[in-house]
Amino acid sequence: MQRRRLKRILIGAFATCAVLADAGAAAAQAAASDEQVTITTPPAGSDAWVHDHSLGLALPDPATAAPAAVAAFFAGLSPSQQDQLVRDYPLVVGNLDGAPLALRYRANARALTEEVARAKVRAADPKLDSDERALAASRANDAQALLAPGRQVLAFDPRGRGLVSEVFGDLASAQRVSVIVPGSDTDLGHFDRSVDPLRSPAGMARALRAEEARQSPATGTAVIAWTGYVTPVGLGPDAVTSRLADAGAPRLLRLLAGLRETSSPTSPPSLVCHSYGTVVCGTAAPKLHGESTDMVVLGSPGMGVQDAADLGTGVHLWATRNPSDWIGNVPYLEVGGLGHGADPTGSDFGAEDISSEGAAGHTGYFNPGTASLRNFAAIALGHYQSVSYRTT
Repeated sequence: MQRRRLKRILIGAFATCAVLADAGAAAAQAAASDEQVTITTPPAGSDAWVHDHSLGLALPDPATAAPAAVAAFFAGLSPSQQDQLVRDYPLVVGNLDGAPLALRYRANARALTEEVARAKVRAADPKLDSDERALAASRANDAQALLAPGRQVLAFDPRGRGLVSEVFGDLASAQRVSVIVPGSDTDLGHFDRSVDPLRSPAGMARALRAEEARQSPATGTAVIAWTGYVTPVGLGPDAVTSRLADAGAPRLLRLLAGLRETSSPTSPPSLVCHSYGTVVCGTAAPKLHGESTDMVVLGSPGMGVQDAADLGTGVHLWATRNPSDWIGNVPYLEVGGLGHGADPTGSDFGAEDISSEGAAGHTGYFNPGTASLRNFAAIALGHYQSVSYRTT
């Protein structure tokens, strides 16, 4: 009873602070938010895949095979065998870390095409009510947009609200690679917004890559917009616990393990983590096993640790929060699994406190001309001497 009461108090504190600091859509969602169902199992088709012996080979189990083993398996296949797997199991191949990048892009284009067709059938089904038909029509539109020429969808899973990750740039040849790890309210329907695009993972990724090109035109870069975990909705119960981050962190680690097999940047990918995404990054960090990784956290509610040393060796932590970001008003504490711990921008946390001058609000960090965007790009490029720090 006491634990439930404390949970209600903390949720109320988060929501109240949001209302006071930013009486907008995010605050309005707080009261209506529901707990989300995590996605931790392989995508549809995985069971049939495991039992398929049509190639005369044992296919790697999507639930257990290491990306290195997946890469070795695909390296031994002929082009026609690879084509058969893409045709028969697009969702499996498209989400299989370690599989060849070009093959994943093709598989996900096929899976998205099938999802568009399914959603259109539902949108036209008179047996469904108007809300269900409208949601189906929206799903069809969102999936169709990802089929535009030139888009490189690294992962797509239609379960739940929809998971999607996209590559901007040539990931196979990039010298520097970054991964955007977004926070609450990101899913297939909010992956690439036409209105206020810099609130979306795709918009953030485009802005970061454009700034990298401005700073270092000769450097080959790639940015991954990674919505590979189920995020909280609004500021409800999920936003004040690490439950979704605990489920998302292994998926992030698997992505990074897959990138070690399918890309060869000059240093490990940098992680640019926003809002609740910083909790995911904080949860994953100790399992990076000492790799030298730049981790940038912005608009963080806490990382689930008390200081940067708890993230493990090898993590180079950079943090920023602009003065008008309402997240600074949430309680930086952790009590009985509720809350996310200390403020990463605190003077005793141990992060490098970088400038976000020019950024405004919780989602303004990727706006062109801001110190935050310039700093994210400089860090991603390894140009540490160009990073500017907070002065006040």
